[in-house]
Amino acid sequence: MLLWPGFLLCTLLIVYSGSKLSKYGDIIAEKTGLSRTWIGLVLIASVTSLPELVTGITSVTYAGTPDIAVGDILGSCVFNMLILAMLDATYRPMPISTKAHQGHILSAGFGLLLISIVAMSLFAGEAIDPIGWIGPYTLLIIVIYFVAMRTLFHYEKKKIAAFVKGTVTKQPRYEDISTRTAIIHYGINAMVVVIAAVFLPEIGKGIAETTGLGQTFTGNIFIAVSTSLPEVVVSMTALRIDAVDLAIGNLFGSNIFNIFILAIDDIFFTKGPILSFTNTNHIISALSAITMITIAIIGLTYRSTKKPLFLAWDSLGILLVYIINLMLLYARI
Repeated sequence: MLLWPGFLLCTLLIVYSGSKLSKYGDIIAEKTGLSRTWIGLVLIASVTSLPELVTGITSVTYAGTPDIAVGDILGSCVFNMLILAMLDATYRPMPISTKAHQGHILSAGFGLLLISIVAMSLFAGEAIDPIGWIGPYTLLIIVIYFVAMRTLFHYEKKKIAAFVKGTVTKQPRYEDISTRTAIIHYGINAMVVVIAAVFLPEIGKGIAETTGLGQTFTGNIFIAVSTSLPEVVVSMTALRIDAVDLAIGNLFGSNIFNIFILAIDDIFFTKGPILSFTNTNHIISALSAITMITIAIIGLTYRSTKKPLFLAWDSLGILLVYIINLMLLYARI
């Protein structure tokens, strides 16, 4: 009886603090001179992905449900791309991929690389020889993650300087708010989002169990949607203040950070390589995420100026892949 009220309370807290998180993240981007892409990619993406981290560690250590952990990670990557289509649906002036900076292609590419490694490792299954108790893919993911962060930082520093100068330095919007105030308020609201979001997986799990669905479907759909709620709120709010790059950077950054979380989950899962103990149906979500990110990259590159309906063609493609992903996962229950 308490599941739905609890879900509503957590949702309200995330909606309120998530909107503040976007605002103060935008202020920090202006005050520090860093681009909105970088702030969204690192600062906000890491905060909104913390529920996946807590869920994953809890699933592999206490609950003993690695399928929930892996399903949550891959399902969140898929859902993040659906959020991108949702942003496009609410952004009226033009397709959101046209407004977004093309530097997002680099972060999307790193996300593709990391998810592809997970997909191949899932396919290999028990054929992978562990290093101690972890899979070799874990070490590879950790190395690529830090290479990605370093590469993206230097890319932003070199290529986006003129963009940042033109949109922030010449037209400051937050002169009355100090950097210290912005950081303090950001920290407070980030804490509220994380605390509220930490309860969502258990609530979502309780709701899902009443339907009698399996762990793979539950992790990929119910838990993934629950833990991705902060991304929805933060990205939507960022879009309302016209911080498009902050919103999109958050989504692609969350995908990269999510796969890094999978490596952390593998370290905490001491029975062996985590992907050798999970259902191969997770490959469906991994391939769906790869396809959706690829479509997003095409949209960012082509930069269409029109929407056939309320969605651009790339967003329609992303939505179609998400529906197919749902159908395939349900068919394999």
